[in-house]
Amino acid sequence: MNALGKHVIAELYDCDREIINNQELIEDIMLEAVELSGATVVKPVFHKFSPHGVSGMVVVSESHFSIHTWPEYGYCALDIFTCGDLIDNQAALTHLRDKLKAKNISVVEMNRGVLNLGVELHHKPVST
Repeated sequence: MNALGKHVIAELYDCDREIINNQELIEDIMLEAVELSGATVVKPVFHKFSPHGVSGMVVVSESHFSIHTWPEYGYCALDIFTCGDLIDNQAALTHLRDKLKAKNISVVEMNRGVLNLGVELHHKPVST
C-alpha cells in the first residue's frame, strides 16, 4: 500500500426517516458495518438531537466510522476512515446503504497519508 489509509466520504439521500432518527438503531447498524468490514471496535459514542437527528462515531483500532443524520431531509453523511489495506470499506458502505434504505448515494474515496519517503508504508509499527 502506498498510503497509510483510505477515507470514504459518502452522502446517502432519500433514506428512511424513521430509521435515521433512531439512535439505538443507528448505533446497531454502524456496529454491524464495522464488524462486516473486519475493523476492531474500540468505543462507540452516539447522540440523539432534539427534535431530530443522530450523530455518532465508532472509534476502531484502524481509525473511525462516523455518521450524521438529518431525518427531516432523509440525508446521512458518512465517513469511513481506515488505516492499512485489510479492512473492507465497501462491505461496510453497502451494509449502511441497504440498512438506511438510501435511494441515492454519492461516494468519494481518497488515500490518506500518501508519503514519498522511499520506503514501504506501514499503518502500525513494525518490529525490527
